[in-house]
Amino acid sequence: MEPIKSIFSKRELLWQFLLRNVRQRHRGSVLGALWLVVNPLLMLGLYVFAFGIVFGGRFTDSPDESTLDYALGVFLGLSVLGLVSGSIGVSPSIIVSQPNFVKKVVFPLEILPTAMIGALSYDLLIGLGLCLIGICFLGAGVSLNFLLIPILIGPVFLIALGVSWFFSALGVFIRDVSHLGSFLGLALLYSSGVFYSADKARDAAPGIWKFLQWNPLLQIIDSLRKVTIWGGEPDWGSIGYAWFFGIIVLAGGSWFFNRLRPTFADVL
Repeated sequence: MEPIKSIFSKRELLWQFLLRNVRQRHRGSVLGALWLVVNPLLMLGLYVFAFGIVFGGRFTDSPDESTLDYALGVFLGLSVLGLVSGSIGVSPSIIVSQPNFVKKVVFPLEILPTAMIGALSYDLLIGLGLCLIGICFLGAGVSLNFLLIPILIGPVFLIALGVSWFFSALGVFIRDVSHLGSFLGLALLYSSGVFYSADKARDAAPGIWKFLQWNPLLQIIDSLRKVTIWGGEPDWGSIGYAWFFGIIVLAGGSWFFNRLRPTFADVL
């Protein structure tokens, strides 16, 4: 659990690297930080046109659900998924690309993946904020249940950080891991309920649901849609499982990173 303790004791250093990562992502671009808003909106338009208009996708069978509801639901799912899939795609090269920090014995290397997750979290928070604004001004408005959002998305940050520590350490020894990022991201996209609800997946493919139900991201995204778009109650059993899963992934990623860290310098 040493990496977990380190990010709290070195929080000022973590903040400096987090700000650096955010600035570097848009350095030299014309729109700059506006891409944090423009890019998710462009992706939203693409997916809504393909799955909402062309294929007529819906999360429920209710006639009251509109294309706008579906669009906001997809946007919400993409925002949550982007944090985890982004960590998988970027993490394998984080330590490898910073050999100077590896050779400094006193530098806390766990800061590098954590700062990257912090930068990706901006996208999630901005996407969530845009979704809530859309619901307030274009939809039916939010209920008091939106106060539950921090409890619902908390496990996503734990999963993303644990995955980042795991893949950043593994990427030092197995460089081919970086090539799996796009495939794993696509697999998560279609298995995490971004374009469909948990109820529809359970009814349409009960055989596949036996495996899909253990995906915590599917449960989190589905509960977030219920709370934000329709003002309903989340499935607390599923959210409890997501928290348990997130804590296990965080602890496992921390242990794996700490176990391999002493040999990073020898490989690089």
